[in-house]
Parts: sequence; structure tokens; C-alpha cells
Amino acid sequence: MTIRWGILGTGGIARTFTEDLLLLGHKVAAVGSRAPHTAQAFADRYGIGSAYGSYAELAADDQVDVVYVATPHSGHYDAARVCLEAGRGVLVEKPFTTSAADAEALVALARERGLFAMEAMWTRFNPIVTRLRELIADGAIGDVTAVYADFSFAADYDPEHRLWAPELAGGALLDLGIYPLSFAWMLLGEPDSVQAFASSAPTGVDANTGILLGYSSGAVALLHCGLLGDSPQTATIVGTTGRVEVASPAWRPSAMTLHRKGAEPETFTAGLPGHGYTYQAEEVARCFADGRTESAVMPLDETVAIARALDRIAARFTPAA
Repeated sequence: MTIRWGILGTGGIARTFTEDLLLLGHKVAAVGSRAPHTAQAFADRYGIGSAYGSYAELAADDQVDVVYVATPHSGHYDAARVCLEAGRGVLVEKPFTTSAADAEALVALARERGLFAMEAMWTRFNPIVTRLRELIADGAIGDVTAVYADFSFAADYDPEHRLWAPELAGGALLDLGIYPLSFAWMLLGEPDSVQAFASSAPTGVDANTGILLGYSSGAVALLHCGLLGDSPQTATIVGTTGRVEVASPAWRPSAMTLHRKGAEPETFTAGLPGHGYTYQAEEVARCFADGRTESAVMPLDETVAIARALDRIAARFTPAA
């Protein structure tokens, strides 16, 4: 089955994803922007047949099966809702929405209409991460006792840039923290306890955030995200009989090393075609081919639960002294 994609937004992430779609040979049927000239320029660049100067026009195009929503975080809910109400499936960039209430509303709408919807958490579909899940499930390191993951970099401060602007849902948590949080969730599930500490930027968004997740099993997850300094951007999973070290960048890994007690380390590698977004696009195509409206790898219920956790983390921010 050939999936006909619509691209909603024309920024850097939209370009990156479109390039990977074309690498796969998927059909990009239309693009929509808030301005006709930016949509047309994007269409001309990538050989897309239809360009629209509004999101509603893109959503109304019957030649589109699924729309990739690539606006800033603050625009995800409204854009995805327009598409779902018009009968289009959606792949929504992470974070799915900026609040759990909005995530619940979009999921309810997609299910009510019988339409495909998925959060574009591309890390979940990476072949190294897929192999990691298999190793954990097979008991390669015993029971998981701890997950360490971080994603931080030194971003130039610009109060008008989306990373620092509260009106664009800026801050480290939603832009970067979603990665280590989703990673830990994938391995340990929903936490029983959530604690967080954050320092604030002058605009009020979180600039450096630490998160501690606790589980009734005794397992913990220690997570960090920030905009103030370059972190290793790695992940380590500790188990009762070994550990796995996921190489940097853990949000797009091409290697990991398994350390089993009493055995030599084993390193796994994988080539990543294009920018690494091909794997999630292939998952969308599989779901459509199978008539599924949700992905088992990134389920909607989990997206909503993670959104609730993001709300809980934000509510527990303790301003730095």
C-alpha cells in the first residue's frame, strides 16, 4: 500500500522528515503552511504537487492519507485536531501535545473517527533500540534496576527562539526531556513516584532539569535534560546480571554495548539510512497496510500516560535558589 503523506509545517524538522520519506520512496502529496509562499517554496524544493497556505486546506485534500504535524509544540494540538476532523490520520511530532488534557482529547477524537494517530517518537523505532528491548525481554541483564539517560546541550540564549519562549512551549523538558522520559518508560513502565528539580531561564521556561522516577519494584530512573551545557547524551540500563550502555546520541543511537557478568562485552551496531526517521515512517506504512489505527510500539495510551507524567514533572519543579 502506498501512503500519501501531507506535511504540515515547513521548518527544519519538516524538511528532515520529508527527505527521509523521499529516500524511502514514499509519496509526499501535499504541504501546508500558514503562508502560501513558504508552502510553495517547500513544494518546489521537494517536488510536491500541492501547496496550501493554510492547515485547513491541507487537511481537506482527499489525496492525503496521513499528515505529519511539524509545527512548534504549542501548535500540535490545534493542527492535529484540524487534520483529524477532516478525516486525515496524523503523525504528530513529539511531544504529542503540551498537556495531558490535550493529548486525551486528540486520542479520543482519533478513536472516535477510527483514524490513525501516533506520536513521532522516532527513537522507539531505531534498530538499536529495538534490539535493546529484545535483549531486556530475553533477560540478558536480569531484572532492570536502574535507567540513566540524559539529553542536554548548550543553546544560545534568545528569548524569541522557540526553545526559550514560553508562548511556544519552550524549555528543556518538552523539547529534550521527553526523550529520556520516554526511554525509561519504554523499559520500566509507568512510575509510582515522580520527583523533579529545575532551574529557570529568564523567560521562565525550565533550563536545566533533573527527574527521578521511582517504582514499587525498587527500580529507579535518573534523567536529565537541559539547555545550559553539553551532556554525554547517553543511556545506561543496569540489571541484576549486567548492564547495557547505549552510545551517544542515545536518542538516535547507532551502537550499544552489552556487559554480562562473567562474559566479554558484546557491541551491537546498525547503520541509519538518511536522518534516521525512516523507521517511524515505515511503522506508519505498516499500520496502514494492516488496517491498524495505532502502533504497538508507541501506543496512544502510553503517549497519554507520558503526557500526564510531563504534567506531574512540571508541577514538581523546584526553582533554583
